[in-house]
Amino acid sequence: KSGYASPNAYLNKSGGKYAKNVANPLNYSFVFVLAMIVGGGLSAWLRGGIGPAEKRVPALWRENFGDGQAARYAAAFVGGFIVLYGARLAGGCTSGHMMSGMMQTALSGFIFAAGAFAAGIPTAMLLYRKEG
Repeated sequence: KSGYASPNAYLNKSGGKYAKNVANPLNYSFVFVLAMIVGGGLSAWLRGGIGPAEKRVPALWRENFGDGQAARYAAAFVGGFIVLYGARLAGGCTSGHMMSGMMQTALSGFIFAAGAFAAGIPTAMLLYRKEG
């Protein structure tokens, strides 16, 4: 037990660990998320900023789905939702399971990696039929 408690049942279910993170938000996870945002902004700035659509939209995407921002935002949202749902369902990060599982030579890590590529490659080939 961490010594922290909350009236929220979800925050208490880990022995108060989640409640502790809410009470002290400046922790590794919070800093990690901030660093991702700063890193993305720095990357955009170093490559010349955010310019016209021709510069922002990769040729492969434009060739298959057009220049519309709505489709890109929808695809990003749906993809993020699927990954988040899968991670929540599995009880952890799926790509982390693959990478650390394979490094530990866990059979489940290799099976997941094979399954991820077996599903990902045909999906990409189906979605991106036209070459950019």
